[in-house]
Amino acid sequence: MQAIATYKRQKTKSPLNYIGGKSKLLPQLLPLFPAEIDNFVDLFCGGCNVGINSNANKIHFNDNLIFLIEMYKAFQIKSLDETLLHIEKRIDDFDLSLTNEIGYKNLRQKYNTEKNPLDLFVLIAFSFNHQIRFNNSHEFNNPFGRERSNFNPTMRQNLEDFIIEIKENDVNFSNKDFEDFDFNNLGNEDFVYADPPYLITCGTYNDGKRGFKGWTEREEKSLLKKLDNLDNQGIKFALSNVLEHKGKENVILKNWTKKNPNYKINYLNFNYSNSNYQTAVRDKNASIEVLITNYEPPKKQKQYSLFDEF
Repeated sequence: MQAIATYKRQKTKSPLNYIGGKSKLLPQLLPLFPAEIDNFVDLFCGGCNVGINSNANKIHFNDNLIFLIEMYKAFQIKSLDETLLHIEKRIDDFDLSLTNEIGYKNLRQKYNTEKNPLDLFVLIAFSFNHQIRFNNSHEFNNPFGRERSNFNPTMRQNLEDFIIEIKENDVNFSNKDFEDFDFNNLGNEDFVYADPPYLITCGTYNDGKRGFKGWTEREEKSLLKKLDNLDNQGIKFALSNVLEHKGKENVILKNWTKKNPNYKINYLNFNYSNSNYQTAVRDKNASIEVLITNYEPPKKQKQYSLFDEF
């Protein structure tokens, strides 16, 4: 409990409400990572919650959503004051508020025409549930978050903290499909964290209908093969995923772990409360969320065989 409490106190929160983000799982994930990491590769970085809270010497954030990466790069290149002034000016110029949908749509049209990376963040701040969504033409199309979303003090503080972190640490960003990412320069002191779209769940980030690549069995198998290659090279990795979800099971993932008995299956409290693996396997509609590693975690959590019965 002490280790988890420490991580909670030190946690840097992403300024984004990213679907599938691991913010609430950090107290369980971070103690399972290697104690010492040189290069940390966050292969599907999303909101960057995991990598930004790692203890690595260098952090490499990667995501195939180019507009997201361009926004992060703008945060890193521009001064904090310049970024905040831009946000405040946009809010004033478009009279953005909890109720002004017309102003929001006007800014959305401007962004879709000009693609200013900082304007994307302003849109996210006032969009429904602070979510990121594009159409097949790569136009931002998330609806207005009436009476719910705005650039509130908490979001501002999270943004400031995040920008300071990516400026003060050795951080870089890349926009690569995971299949094109170059792992050749990694060694046995480096670490790859993969939090891909989950095959047996469905969301705007993996349905393949938003102008970006979807996630199918082909991508699932390709990623697992790349992780096997990393293991053969002596590079540590950790994979976040779910074995079962609402009555579905990821057969590909289960078979992969059976073929690789040296990999460790670390079961997580999937609903972030006091539930446990025994409860999950008795509930046919529950999610069994795991972190699969090719090393023995420094903080060992209870591990179970896929064939254990309760």
